[in-house]
Amino acid sequence: MFKKGFDNDKYLKMQSEHIRERISKFGGKLYLEFGGKLFDDYHASRVLPGFQPDSKIRMLRELKDDAEVVIVINAGDIEKNKVRGDLGITYDMDVLRLIDAFRGYGLYVGSVVLTRFDGQESAIAYKKKLESLGIKVYRHYPISGYPGNVPLIISEEGFGKNDYIETTRSLVVVTAPGPGSGKMAVCLSQLYQENKHGVKAGYAKFETFPIWNIPLSHPVNLAYEAATADLNDVNMIDPYHLEAYGKTTVNYNRDVEVFPVLNAMFQRIYGESPYKSPTDMGVNMAGYCIENDENCCYASRLEIIRRYYTALCDLRKGNGAQSIVDKLELLMEKANVSTNDRPVISAAKQKAALTGDPAAAIELPDGTIITGKTSSLLGAVSAMLLNALKVLGGIDDSVNLMSPEIIEPIQHLKTAHLGNHNPRLHLDEMLIALTICATHDPNAETAMQQLEKLRGCEAHSSVILSEVDENTFKKLGVNVTCEPQYQTKKLFHK
Repeated sequence: MFKKGFDNDKYLKMQSEHIRERISKFGGKLYLEFGGKLFDDYHASRVLPGFQPDSKIRMLRELKDDAEVVIVINAGDIEKNKVRGDLGITYDMDVLRLIDAFRGYGLYVGSVVLTRFDGQESAIAYKKKLESLGIKVYRHYPISGYPGNVPLIISEEGFGKNDYIETTRSLVVVTAPGPGSGKMAVCLSQLYQENKHGVKAGYAKFETFPIWNIPLSHPVNLAYEAATADLNDVNMIDPYHLEAYGKTTVNYNRDVEVFPVLNAMFQRIYGESPYKSPTDMGVNMAGYCIENDENCCYASRLEIIRRYYTALCDLRKGNGAQSIVDKLELLMEKANVSTNDRPVISAAKQKAALTGDPAAAIELPDGTIITGKTSSLLGAVSAMLLNALKVLGGIDDSVNLMSPEIIEPIQHLKTAHLGNHNPRLHLDEMLIALTICATHDPNAETAMQQLEKLRGCEAHSSVILSEVDENTFKKLGVNVTCEPQYQTKKLFHK
């Protein structure tokens, strides 16, 4: 289970120092593109055990007096209600969450930018909503041939058509709910626009993945490809860095593709470019802070398997694509990993085959595998979690933690008054019932005290879970996956 592989304290120190150094190289204004998640980078914390999900925002808070935040969202993502897989909310709602979160850290949010805006009705409605909340909104438009048609891009018909984002601070942090939002294009457009306004602005990029100074085929970098399989991102050797310095570094295709644009812009603004490669643009120090490579490799291989199962389930639900599944299968081959390397998968499937009903399995911190089966009172994952809490708390398996007097009224409420056909308790309902029992039962109280030990555990279900169960697992910090099949043959599932 969890074995530390990353020195977060060293990372915070090195990263903050390096960012300050980069800022000092540009006078007046710096656009700093923040890739990945700022507040809750759970992908990084999973593949780099020891990395804290809020590391980036903790560094940024030190610069809050000089910084303002610009949040970018792709208008197409608004149109198709794109959802953050880790939080289960749409990108447009996540923008509101991010604004609240930034403000909670004392950071100033200057505006929101709608990229690739092409008159989408949902984007227009969203713009009006944000403006009614007192938030400035700007529009950036699609550019034909981007990023290859440099003469058009760096012209009044390219970046010149975009709204000029008015900023007031020397450090402008450009971030987004997720990848593919257009953060870099916003930065490049602003460099063009600032030059027109007589402002000398610089650009740098802060993105954790891919990690530039570890091998291209390192599992940590392969896990990043798995995380962005839907975007068809590809990690690659930075050819510009190799030519300029004779050193092999890792970048990804979109940065390599857009580098000539950025290079041309700097040459037009300054007369020469401060960067010789996409790698030069970055400020990422994560690779220097891996203290146990073996543990990070193991964690990354598990992440690739989890991403594979997510893609399989998305395909079964009608939300995915076979091409994504195919790409993840190739990544599993590159990482030399199979589903057999995650023991909870075979354990859940074997339990389901034995009982003839849905089953689930979880691996505890010491490597013990605990299973759960479907019963008249509990769903398989609820039973599994209850069994796991017993083991963690040293409670004998024969002990009944929840009395029927507590469970039966909840089941009656579900079926008689709330319109549910399934009387079995979901995870959240089971935990509420256990909490009630804990007020008078020491064993139940002991079981509740074990919940924190579940964070980082691996779990698997033999059937696709309900949304409420998936969300509860996320809140508990359990890494859960499912077989791509439903419990019933119904056409409508909720």
